[in-house]
Amino acid sequence: MRIAVIADTHMPRGTRRLPDRCIEELERADLILHAGDFTEGEVLAALRRHAPVVAVHGNVDSPELRRELPESVSVEAGGARIRMVHDAGARRGRMERMRARFPDADAVIFGHSHLPAHEERDGFLIFNPGSPTERRRAPTRTMGVATAEDGAVRFELIDLE
Repeated sequence: MRIAVIADTHMPRGTRRLPDRCIEELERADLILHAGDFTEGEVLAALRRHAPVVAVHGNVDSPELRRELPESVSVEAGGARIRMVHDAGARRGRMERMRARFPDADAVIFGHSHLPAHEERDGFLIFNPGSPTERRRAPTRTMGVATAEDGAVRFELIDLE
């Protein structure tokens, strides 16, 4: 299973749009996971035109999105158990916090910081795809692609610039 992983799209805002490479990856995906901060519901609706979407709400999402989307969600893909939350907290201790919070997960996807992260310890993964639209302190705009099969998930960070 091919999964497009994005977060922190923060749209609409000015002329901001998803980069062409991001759209290509969304169209190739069997599933889209969005780790929050869409801002408005029209972004979620647009993503659903590419592939099925599983998402959580973020801290800047509209009241409608906050009512529609959960704070955290569990997804089974290719036999792998993936949990997703918008804000995984401070970098220090994040791996341990996520492992304790989601002990049944193989991986946790999160957003919020706009800083890509990809860490593994003892078979447990945490992944932040960064943002495809607003890099902030990250060197480039990014997203992730995951492959889930045979009970395992692998993440790849995609540079969109």
